[in-house]
Order: sequence, then structure tokens, then C-alpha cells
Amino acid sequence: MIRFAVGLLAALTMLAVQAQEVLKLSTTTSTDNSGLLKVLLPPFEAKFNVKVNVISVGTGKALELAKNGDVDVTLVHARAAEDKFVAAGYGINRRDVMYNDFIVVGPSDDPAGIKGSRDVIQSLRKIVDSKVKFISRGDNSGTDMMEKAYWKEVGRKPEGGAYVSAGLGMGEVLNMAAQLHAYTLTDRATYGAYRARTGLAVAVEGDPKMFNPYGIIAVNPARYKDINYRGAMQLIDWITSAEGQARIAAFKVDGQQLFFPSAAR
Repeated sequence: MIRFAVGLLAALTMLAVQAQEVLKLSTTTSTDNSGLLKVLLPPFEAKFNVKVNVISVGTGKALELAKNGDVDVTLVHARAAEDKFVAAGYGINRRDVMYNDFIVVGPSDDPAGIKGSRDVIQSLRKIVDSKVKFISRGDNSGTDMMEKAYWKEVGRKPEGGAYVSAGLGMGEVLNMAAQLHAYTLTDRATYGAYRARTGLAVAVEGDPKMFNPYGIIAVNPARYKDINYRGAMQLIDWITSAEGQARIAAFKVDGQQLFFPSAAR
């Protein structure tokens, strides 16, 4: 009898696992590196019996995966690129999810003399003039896109070995900046997760130009027959619901809130 019960339980467990739906999500390294997804996705998965397979890359790559139909839904932070993606018919039902901000971080001794500044463009000019190293993500991420826009406004950028295009994720770039006594542009959430291990200090913050909104978009099922559109909309509706937004607001690292909910309800 006991053996039968154990066998029945195992069979039921296997059926439950087999019945679990899979949802493919492309998203930025900041949502992953910060630890947000580890607290945000499990409640959703449990509620809807869904397994979310996360592909964490830069925003440019995340949108490219969605454009190719390799994922069902994408969560990114580059509004102009998001709007272009939707306008081209690759995505539908974009919703605001949350926001934080970009910051410039660097060595605690602040060799460029920019600590405390609220002007990102003037601060980048000082970094160029000081010839201190600047590490760029160089990966077409949302952070990289924003950085390029800043340098365009500055009108120049560090030359030669003073400018390093890493082609890496945000966490790796923060580690590199620490090792090379350099500055970098980062989202506040990833910095919060890496601050203790890198020793980098916030140099520039509070400029309105550094606002960093995140949006979630379903891949257009009219383009790809195998897209899990139902699951995508379940995630979109849940993450913008009162429950999802509350979990975003409650997520903190070292007591600091890293993302601020912004879904219209």
C-alpha cells in the first residue's frame, strides 16, 4: 500500500511538472544582476504554474531576441528603442513597469573632481579633460545607448587607452572599473548589488537626463505562431498589477530601494 502511494505521488508530481507552461523572457542584465528577478518571478510562477526561462542580456540584444521570435516577452529600458520595436510591428501591449536612474560611479578618491555633481554632461567633460579611464559597456544595452547619447552631447569622449569599450554586462563592467581605477555609467540597481565588492563611489546623480524607465512588451503573435502570447500577457498583467508593483517597491539591497513602480492602474 505504501509503495503504491509513493508511486502514485511520483506519477502525479511528474504530470504536474509536465503540465507546467514555459514562458521565455528576454531582459536586461540590471533586472538580473540586481537580484530583482529572484524575488519577482517565483510568486508569478507559482500562481500561474509557469516556468519563466530568463535570458539576461543588454537591451539591444533582448529586443533582437524578441524581434526574431526567440522569446515571448521582453523587459527592457530604452524607451526610444522600445517604441521603434512596437512601431515596426514586432511587439504589442507595451506597459510601463518601473524606473530608477543612471549614475556615474568611480574611484573613491575622485581623480576627475566630479563627486557631488548633478550635471552628467559637464562631469563627462571633466573626465575627458582629466584623462582618467572610462569603461563603457559597448554592448548596445540600454545603458550603452544612454552613454552614447551623453557623449554626443559632450561632443567628444576620452581618447586612446582612456576609453575602454568592454562589450560586457553591467556587473562585469563595474568590476573592471574598480580594477582599473576608472569611471563608468551604471544603472543604480546593479551598482547597489555590486557596491560592496567594488568599492566604487557615486560621483554623479540627480540629473533629469539620467532618468531610467523600464517597459515590458509582448512579442506580436501575428508574426510567430509559436509565441506564448497568453503567458506573456499573464506576466504583463501580473507585473503591472498591485501585487507585482508592491513586490518591486519592496525589493531593497542594503536597505535601499532600487526600483520604483510606475505602472498606470
